[in-house]
Amino acid sequence: MDRLTSIFELREMLRRLERDVGLDSLSRIERDVLLAAHSLSKGPGAVVGSDEMRAHPLVATVAQATFYRAVRTLLSAGILERAEGSKAKSYSVRSDLLDGDLLKR
Repeated sequence: MDRLTSIFELREMLRRLERDVGLDSLSRIERDVLLAAHSLSKGPGAVVGSDEMRAHPLVATVAQATFYRAVRTLLSAGILERAEGSKAKSYSVRSDLLDGDLLKR
C-alpha cells in the first residue's frame, strides 16, 4: 500500500468518526478549535483560556479573526460555554456532551 492510499484511508476513517458524533456539520476550523479546547481541558467543566487555545498546534496558524468566528459559532451551537466566574475569553467544553453525540441533541 502506498503512502497516499494510507493517508486517504485514515482521512476517510476520521471523516466517518466525525460524522458519527455529529461534527460533520462544523467547518474544519470549528472542529479544530473544539478539539484544541477539549485537549487542553483538564476534565468536564474545566476552564480553558482563548490564549491557550490559540497556541494549540491545531489552530496556531489560524488567523485571529477566523479563530474567534469559530469560537462564536461553537458558543452559538452550545458546544462551548463562557466560563462562569472567570475572566473574558475563558471557555469550557460542554461536559454533558463529552461522552455523547455532540451535535445530535
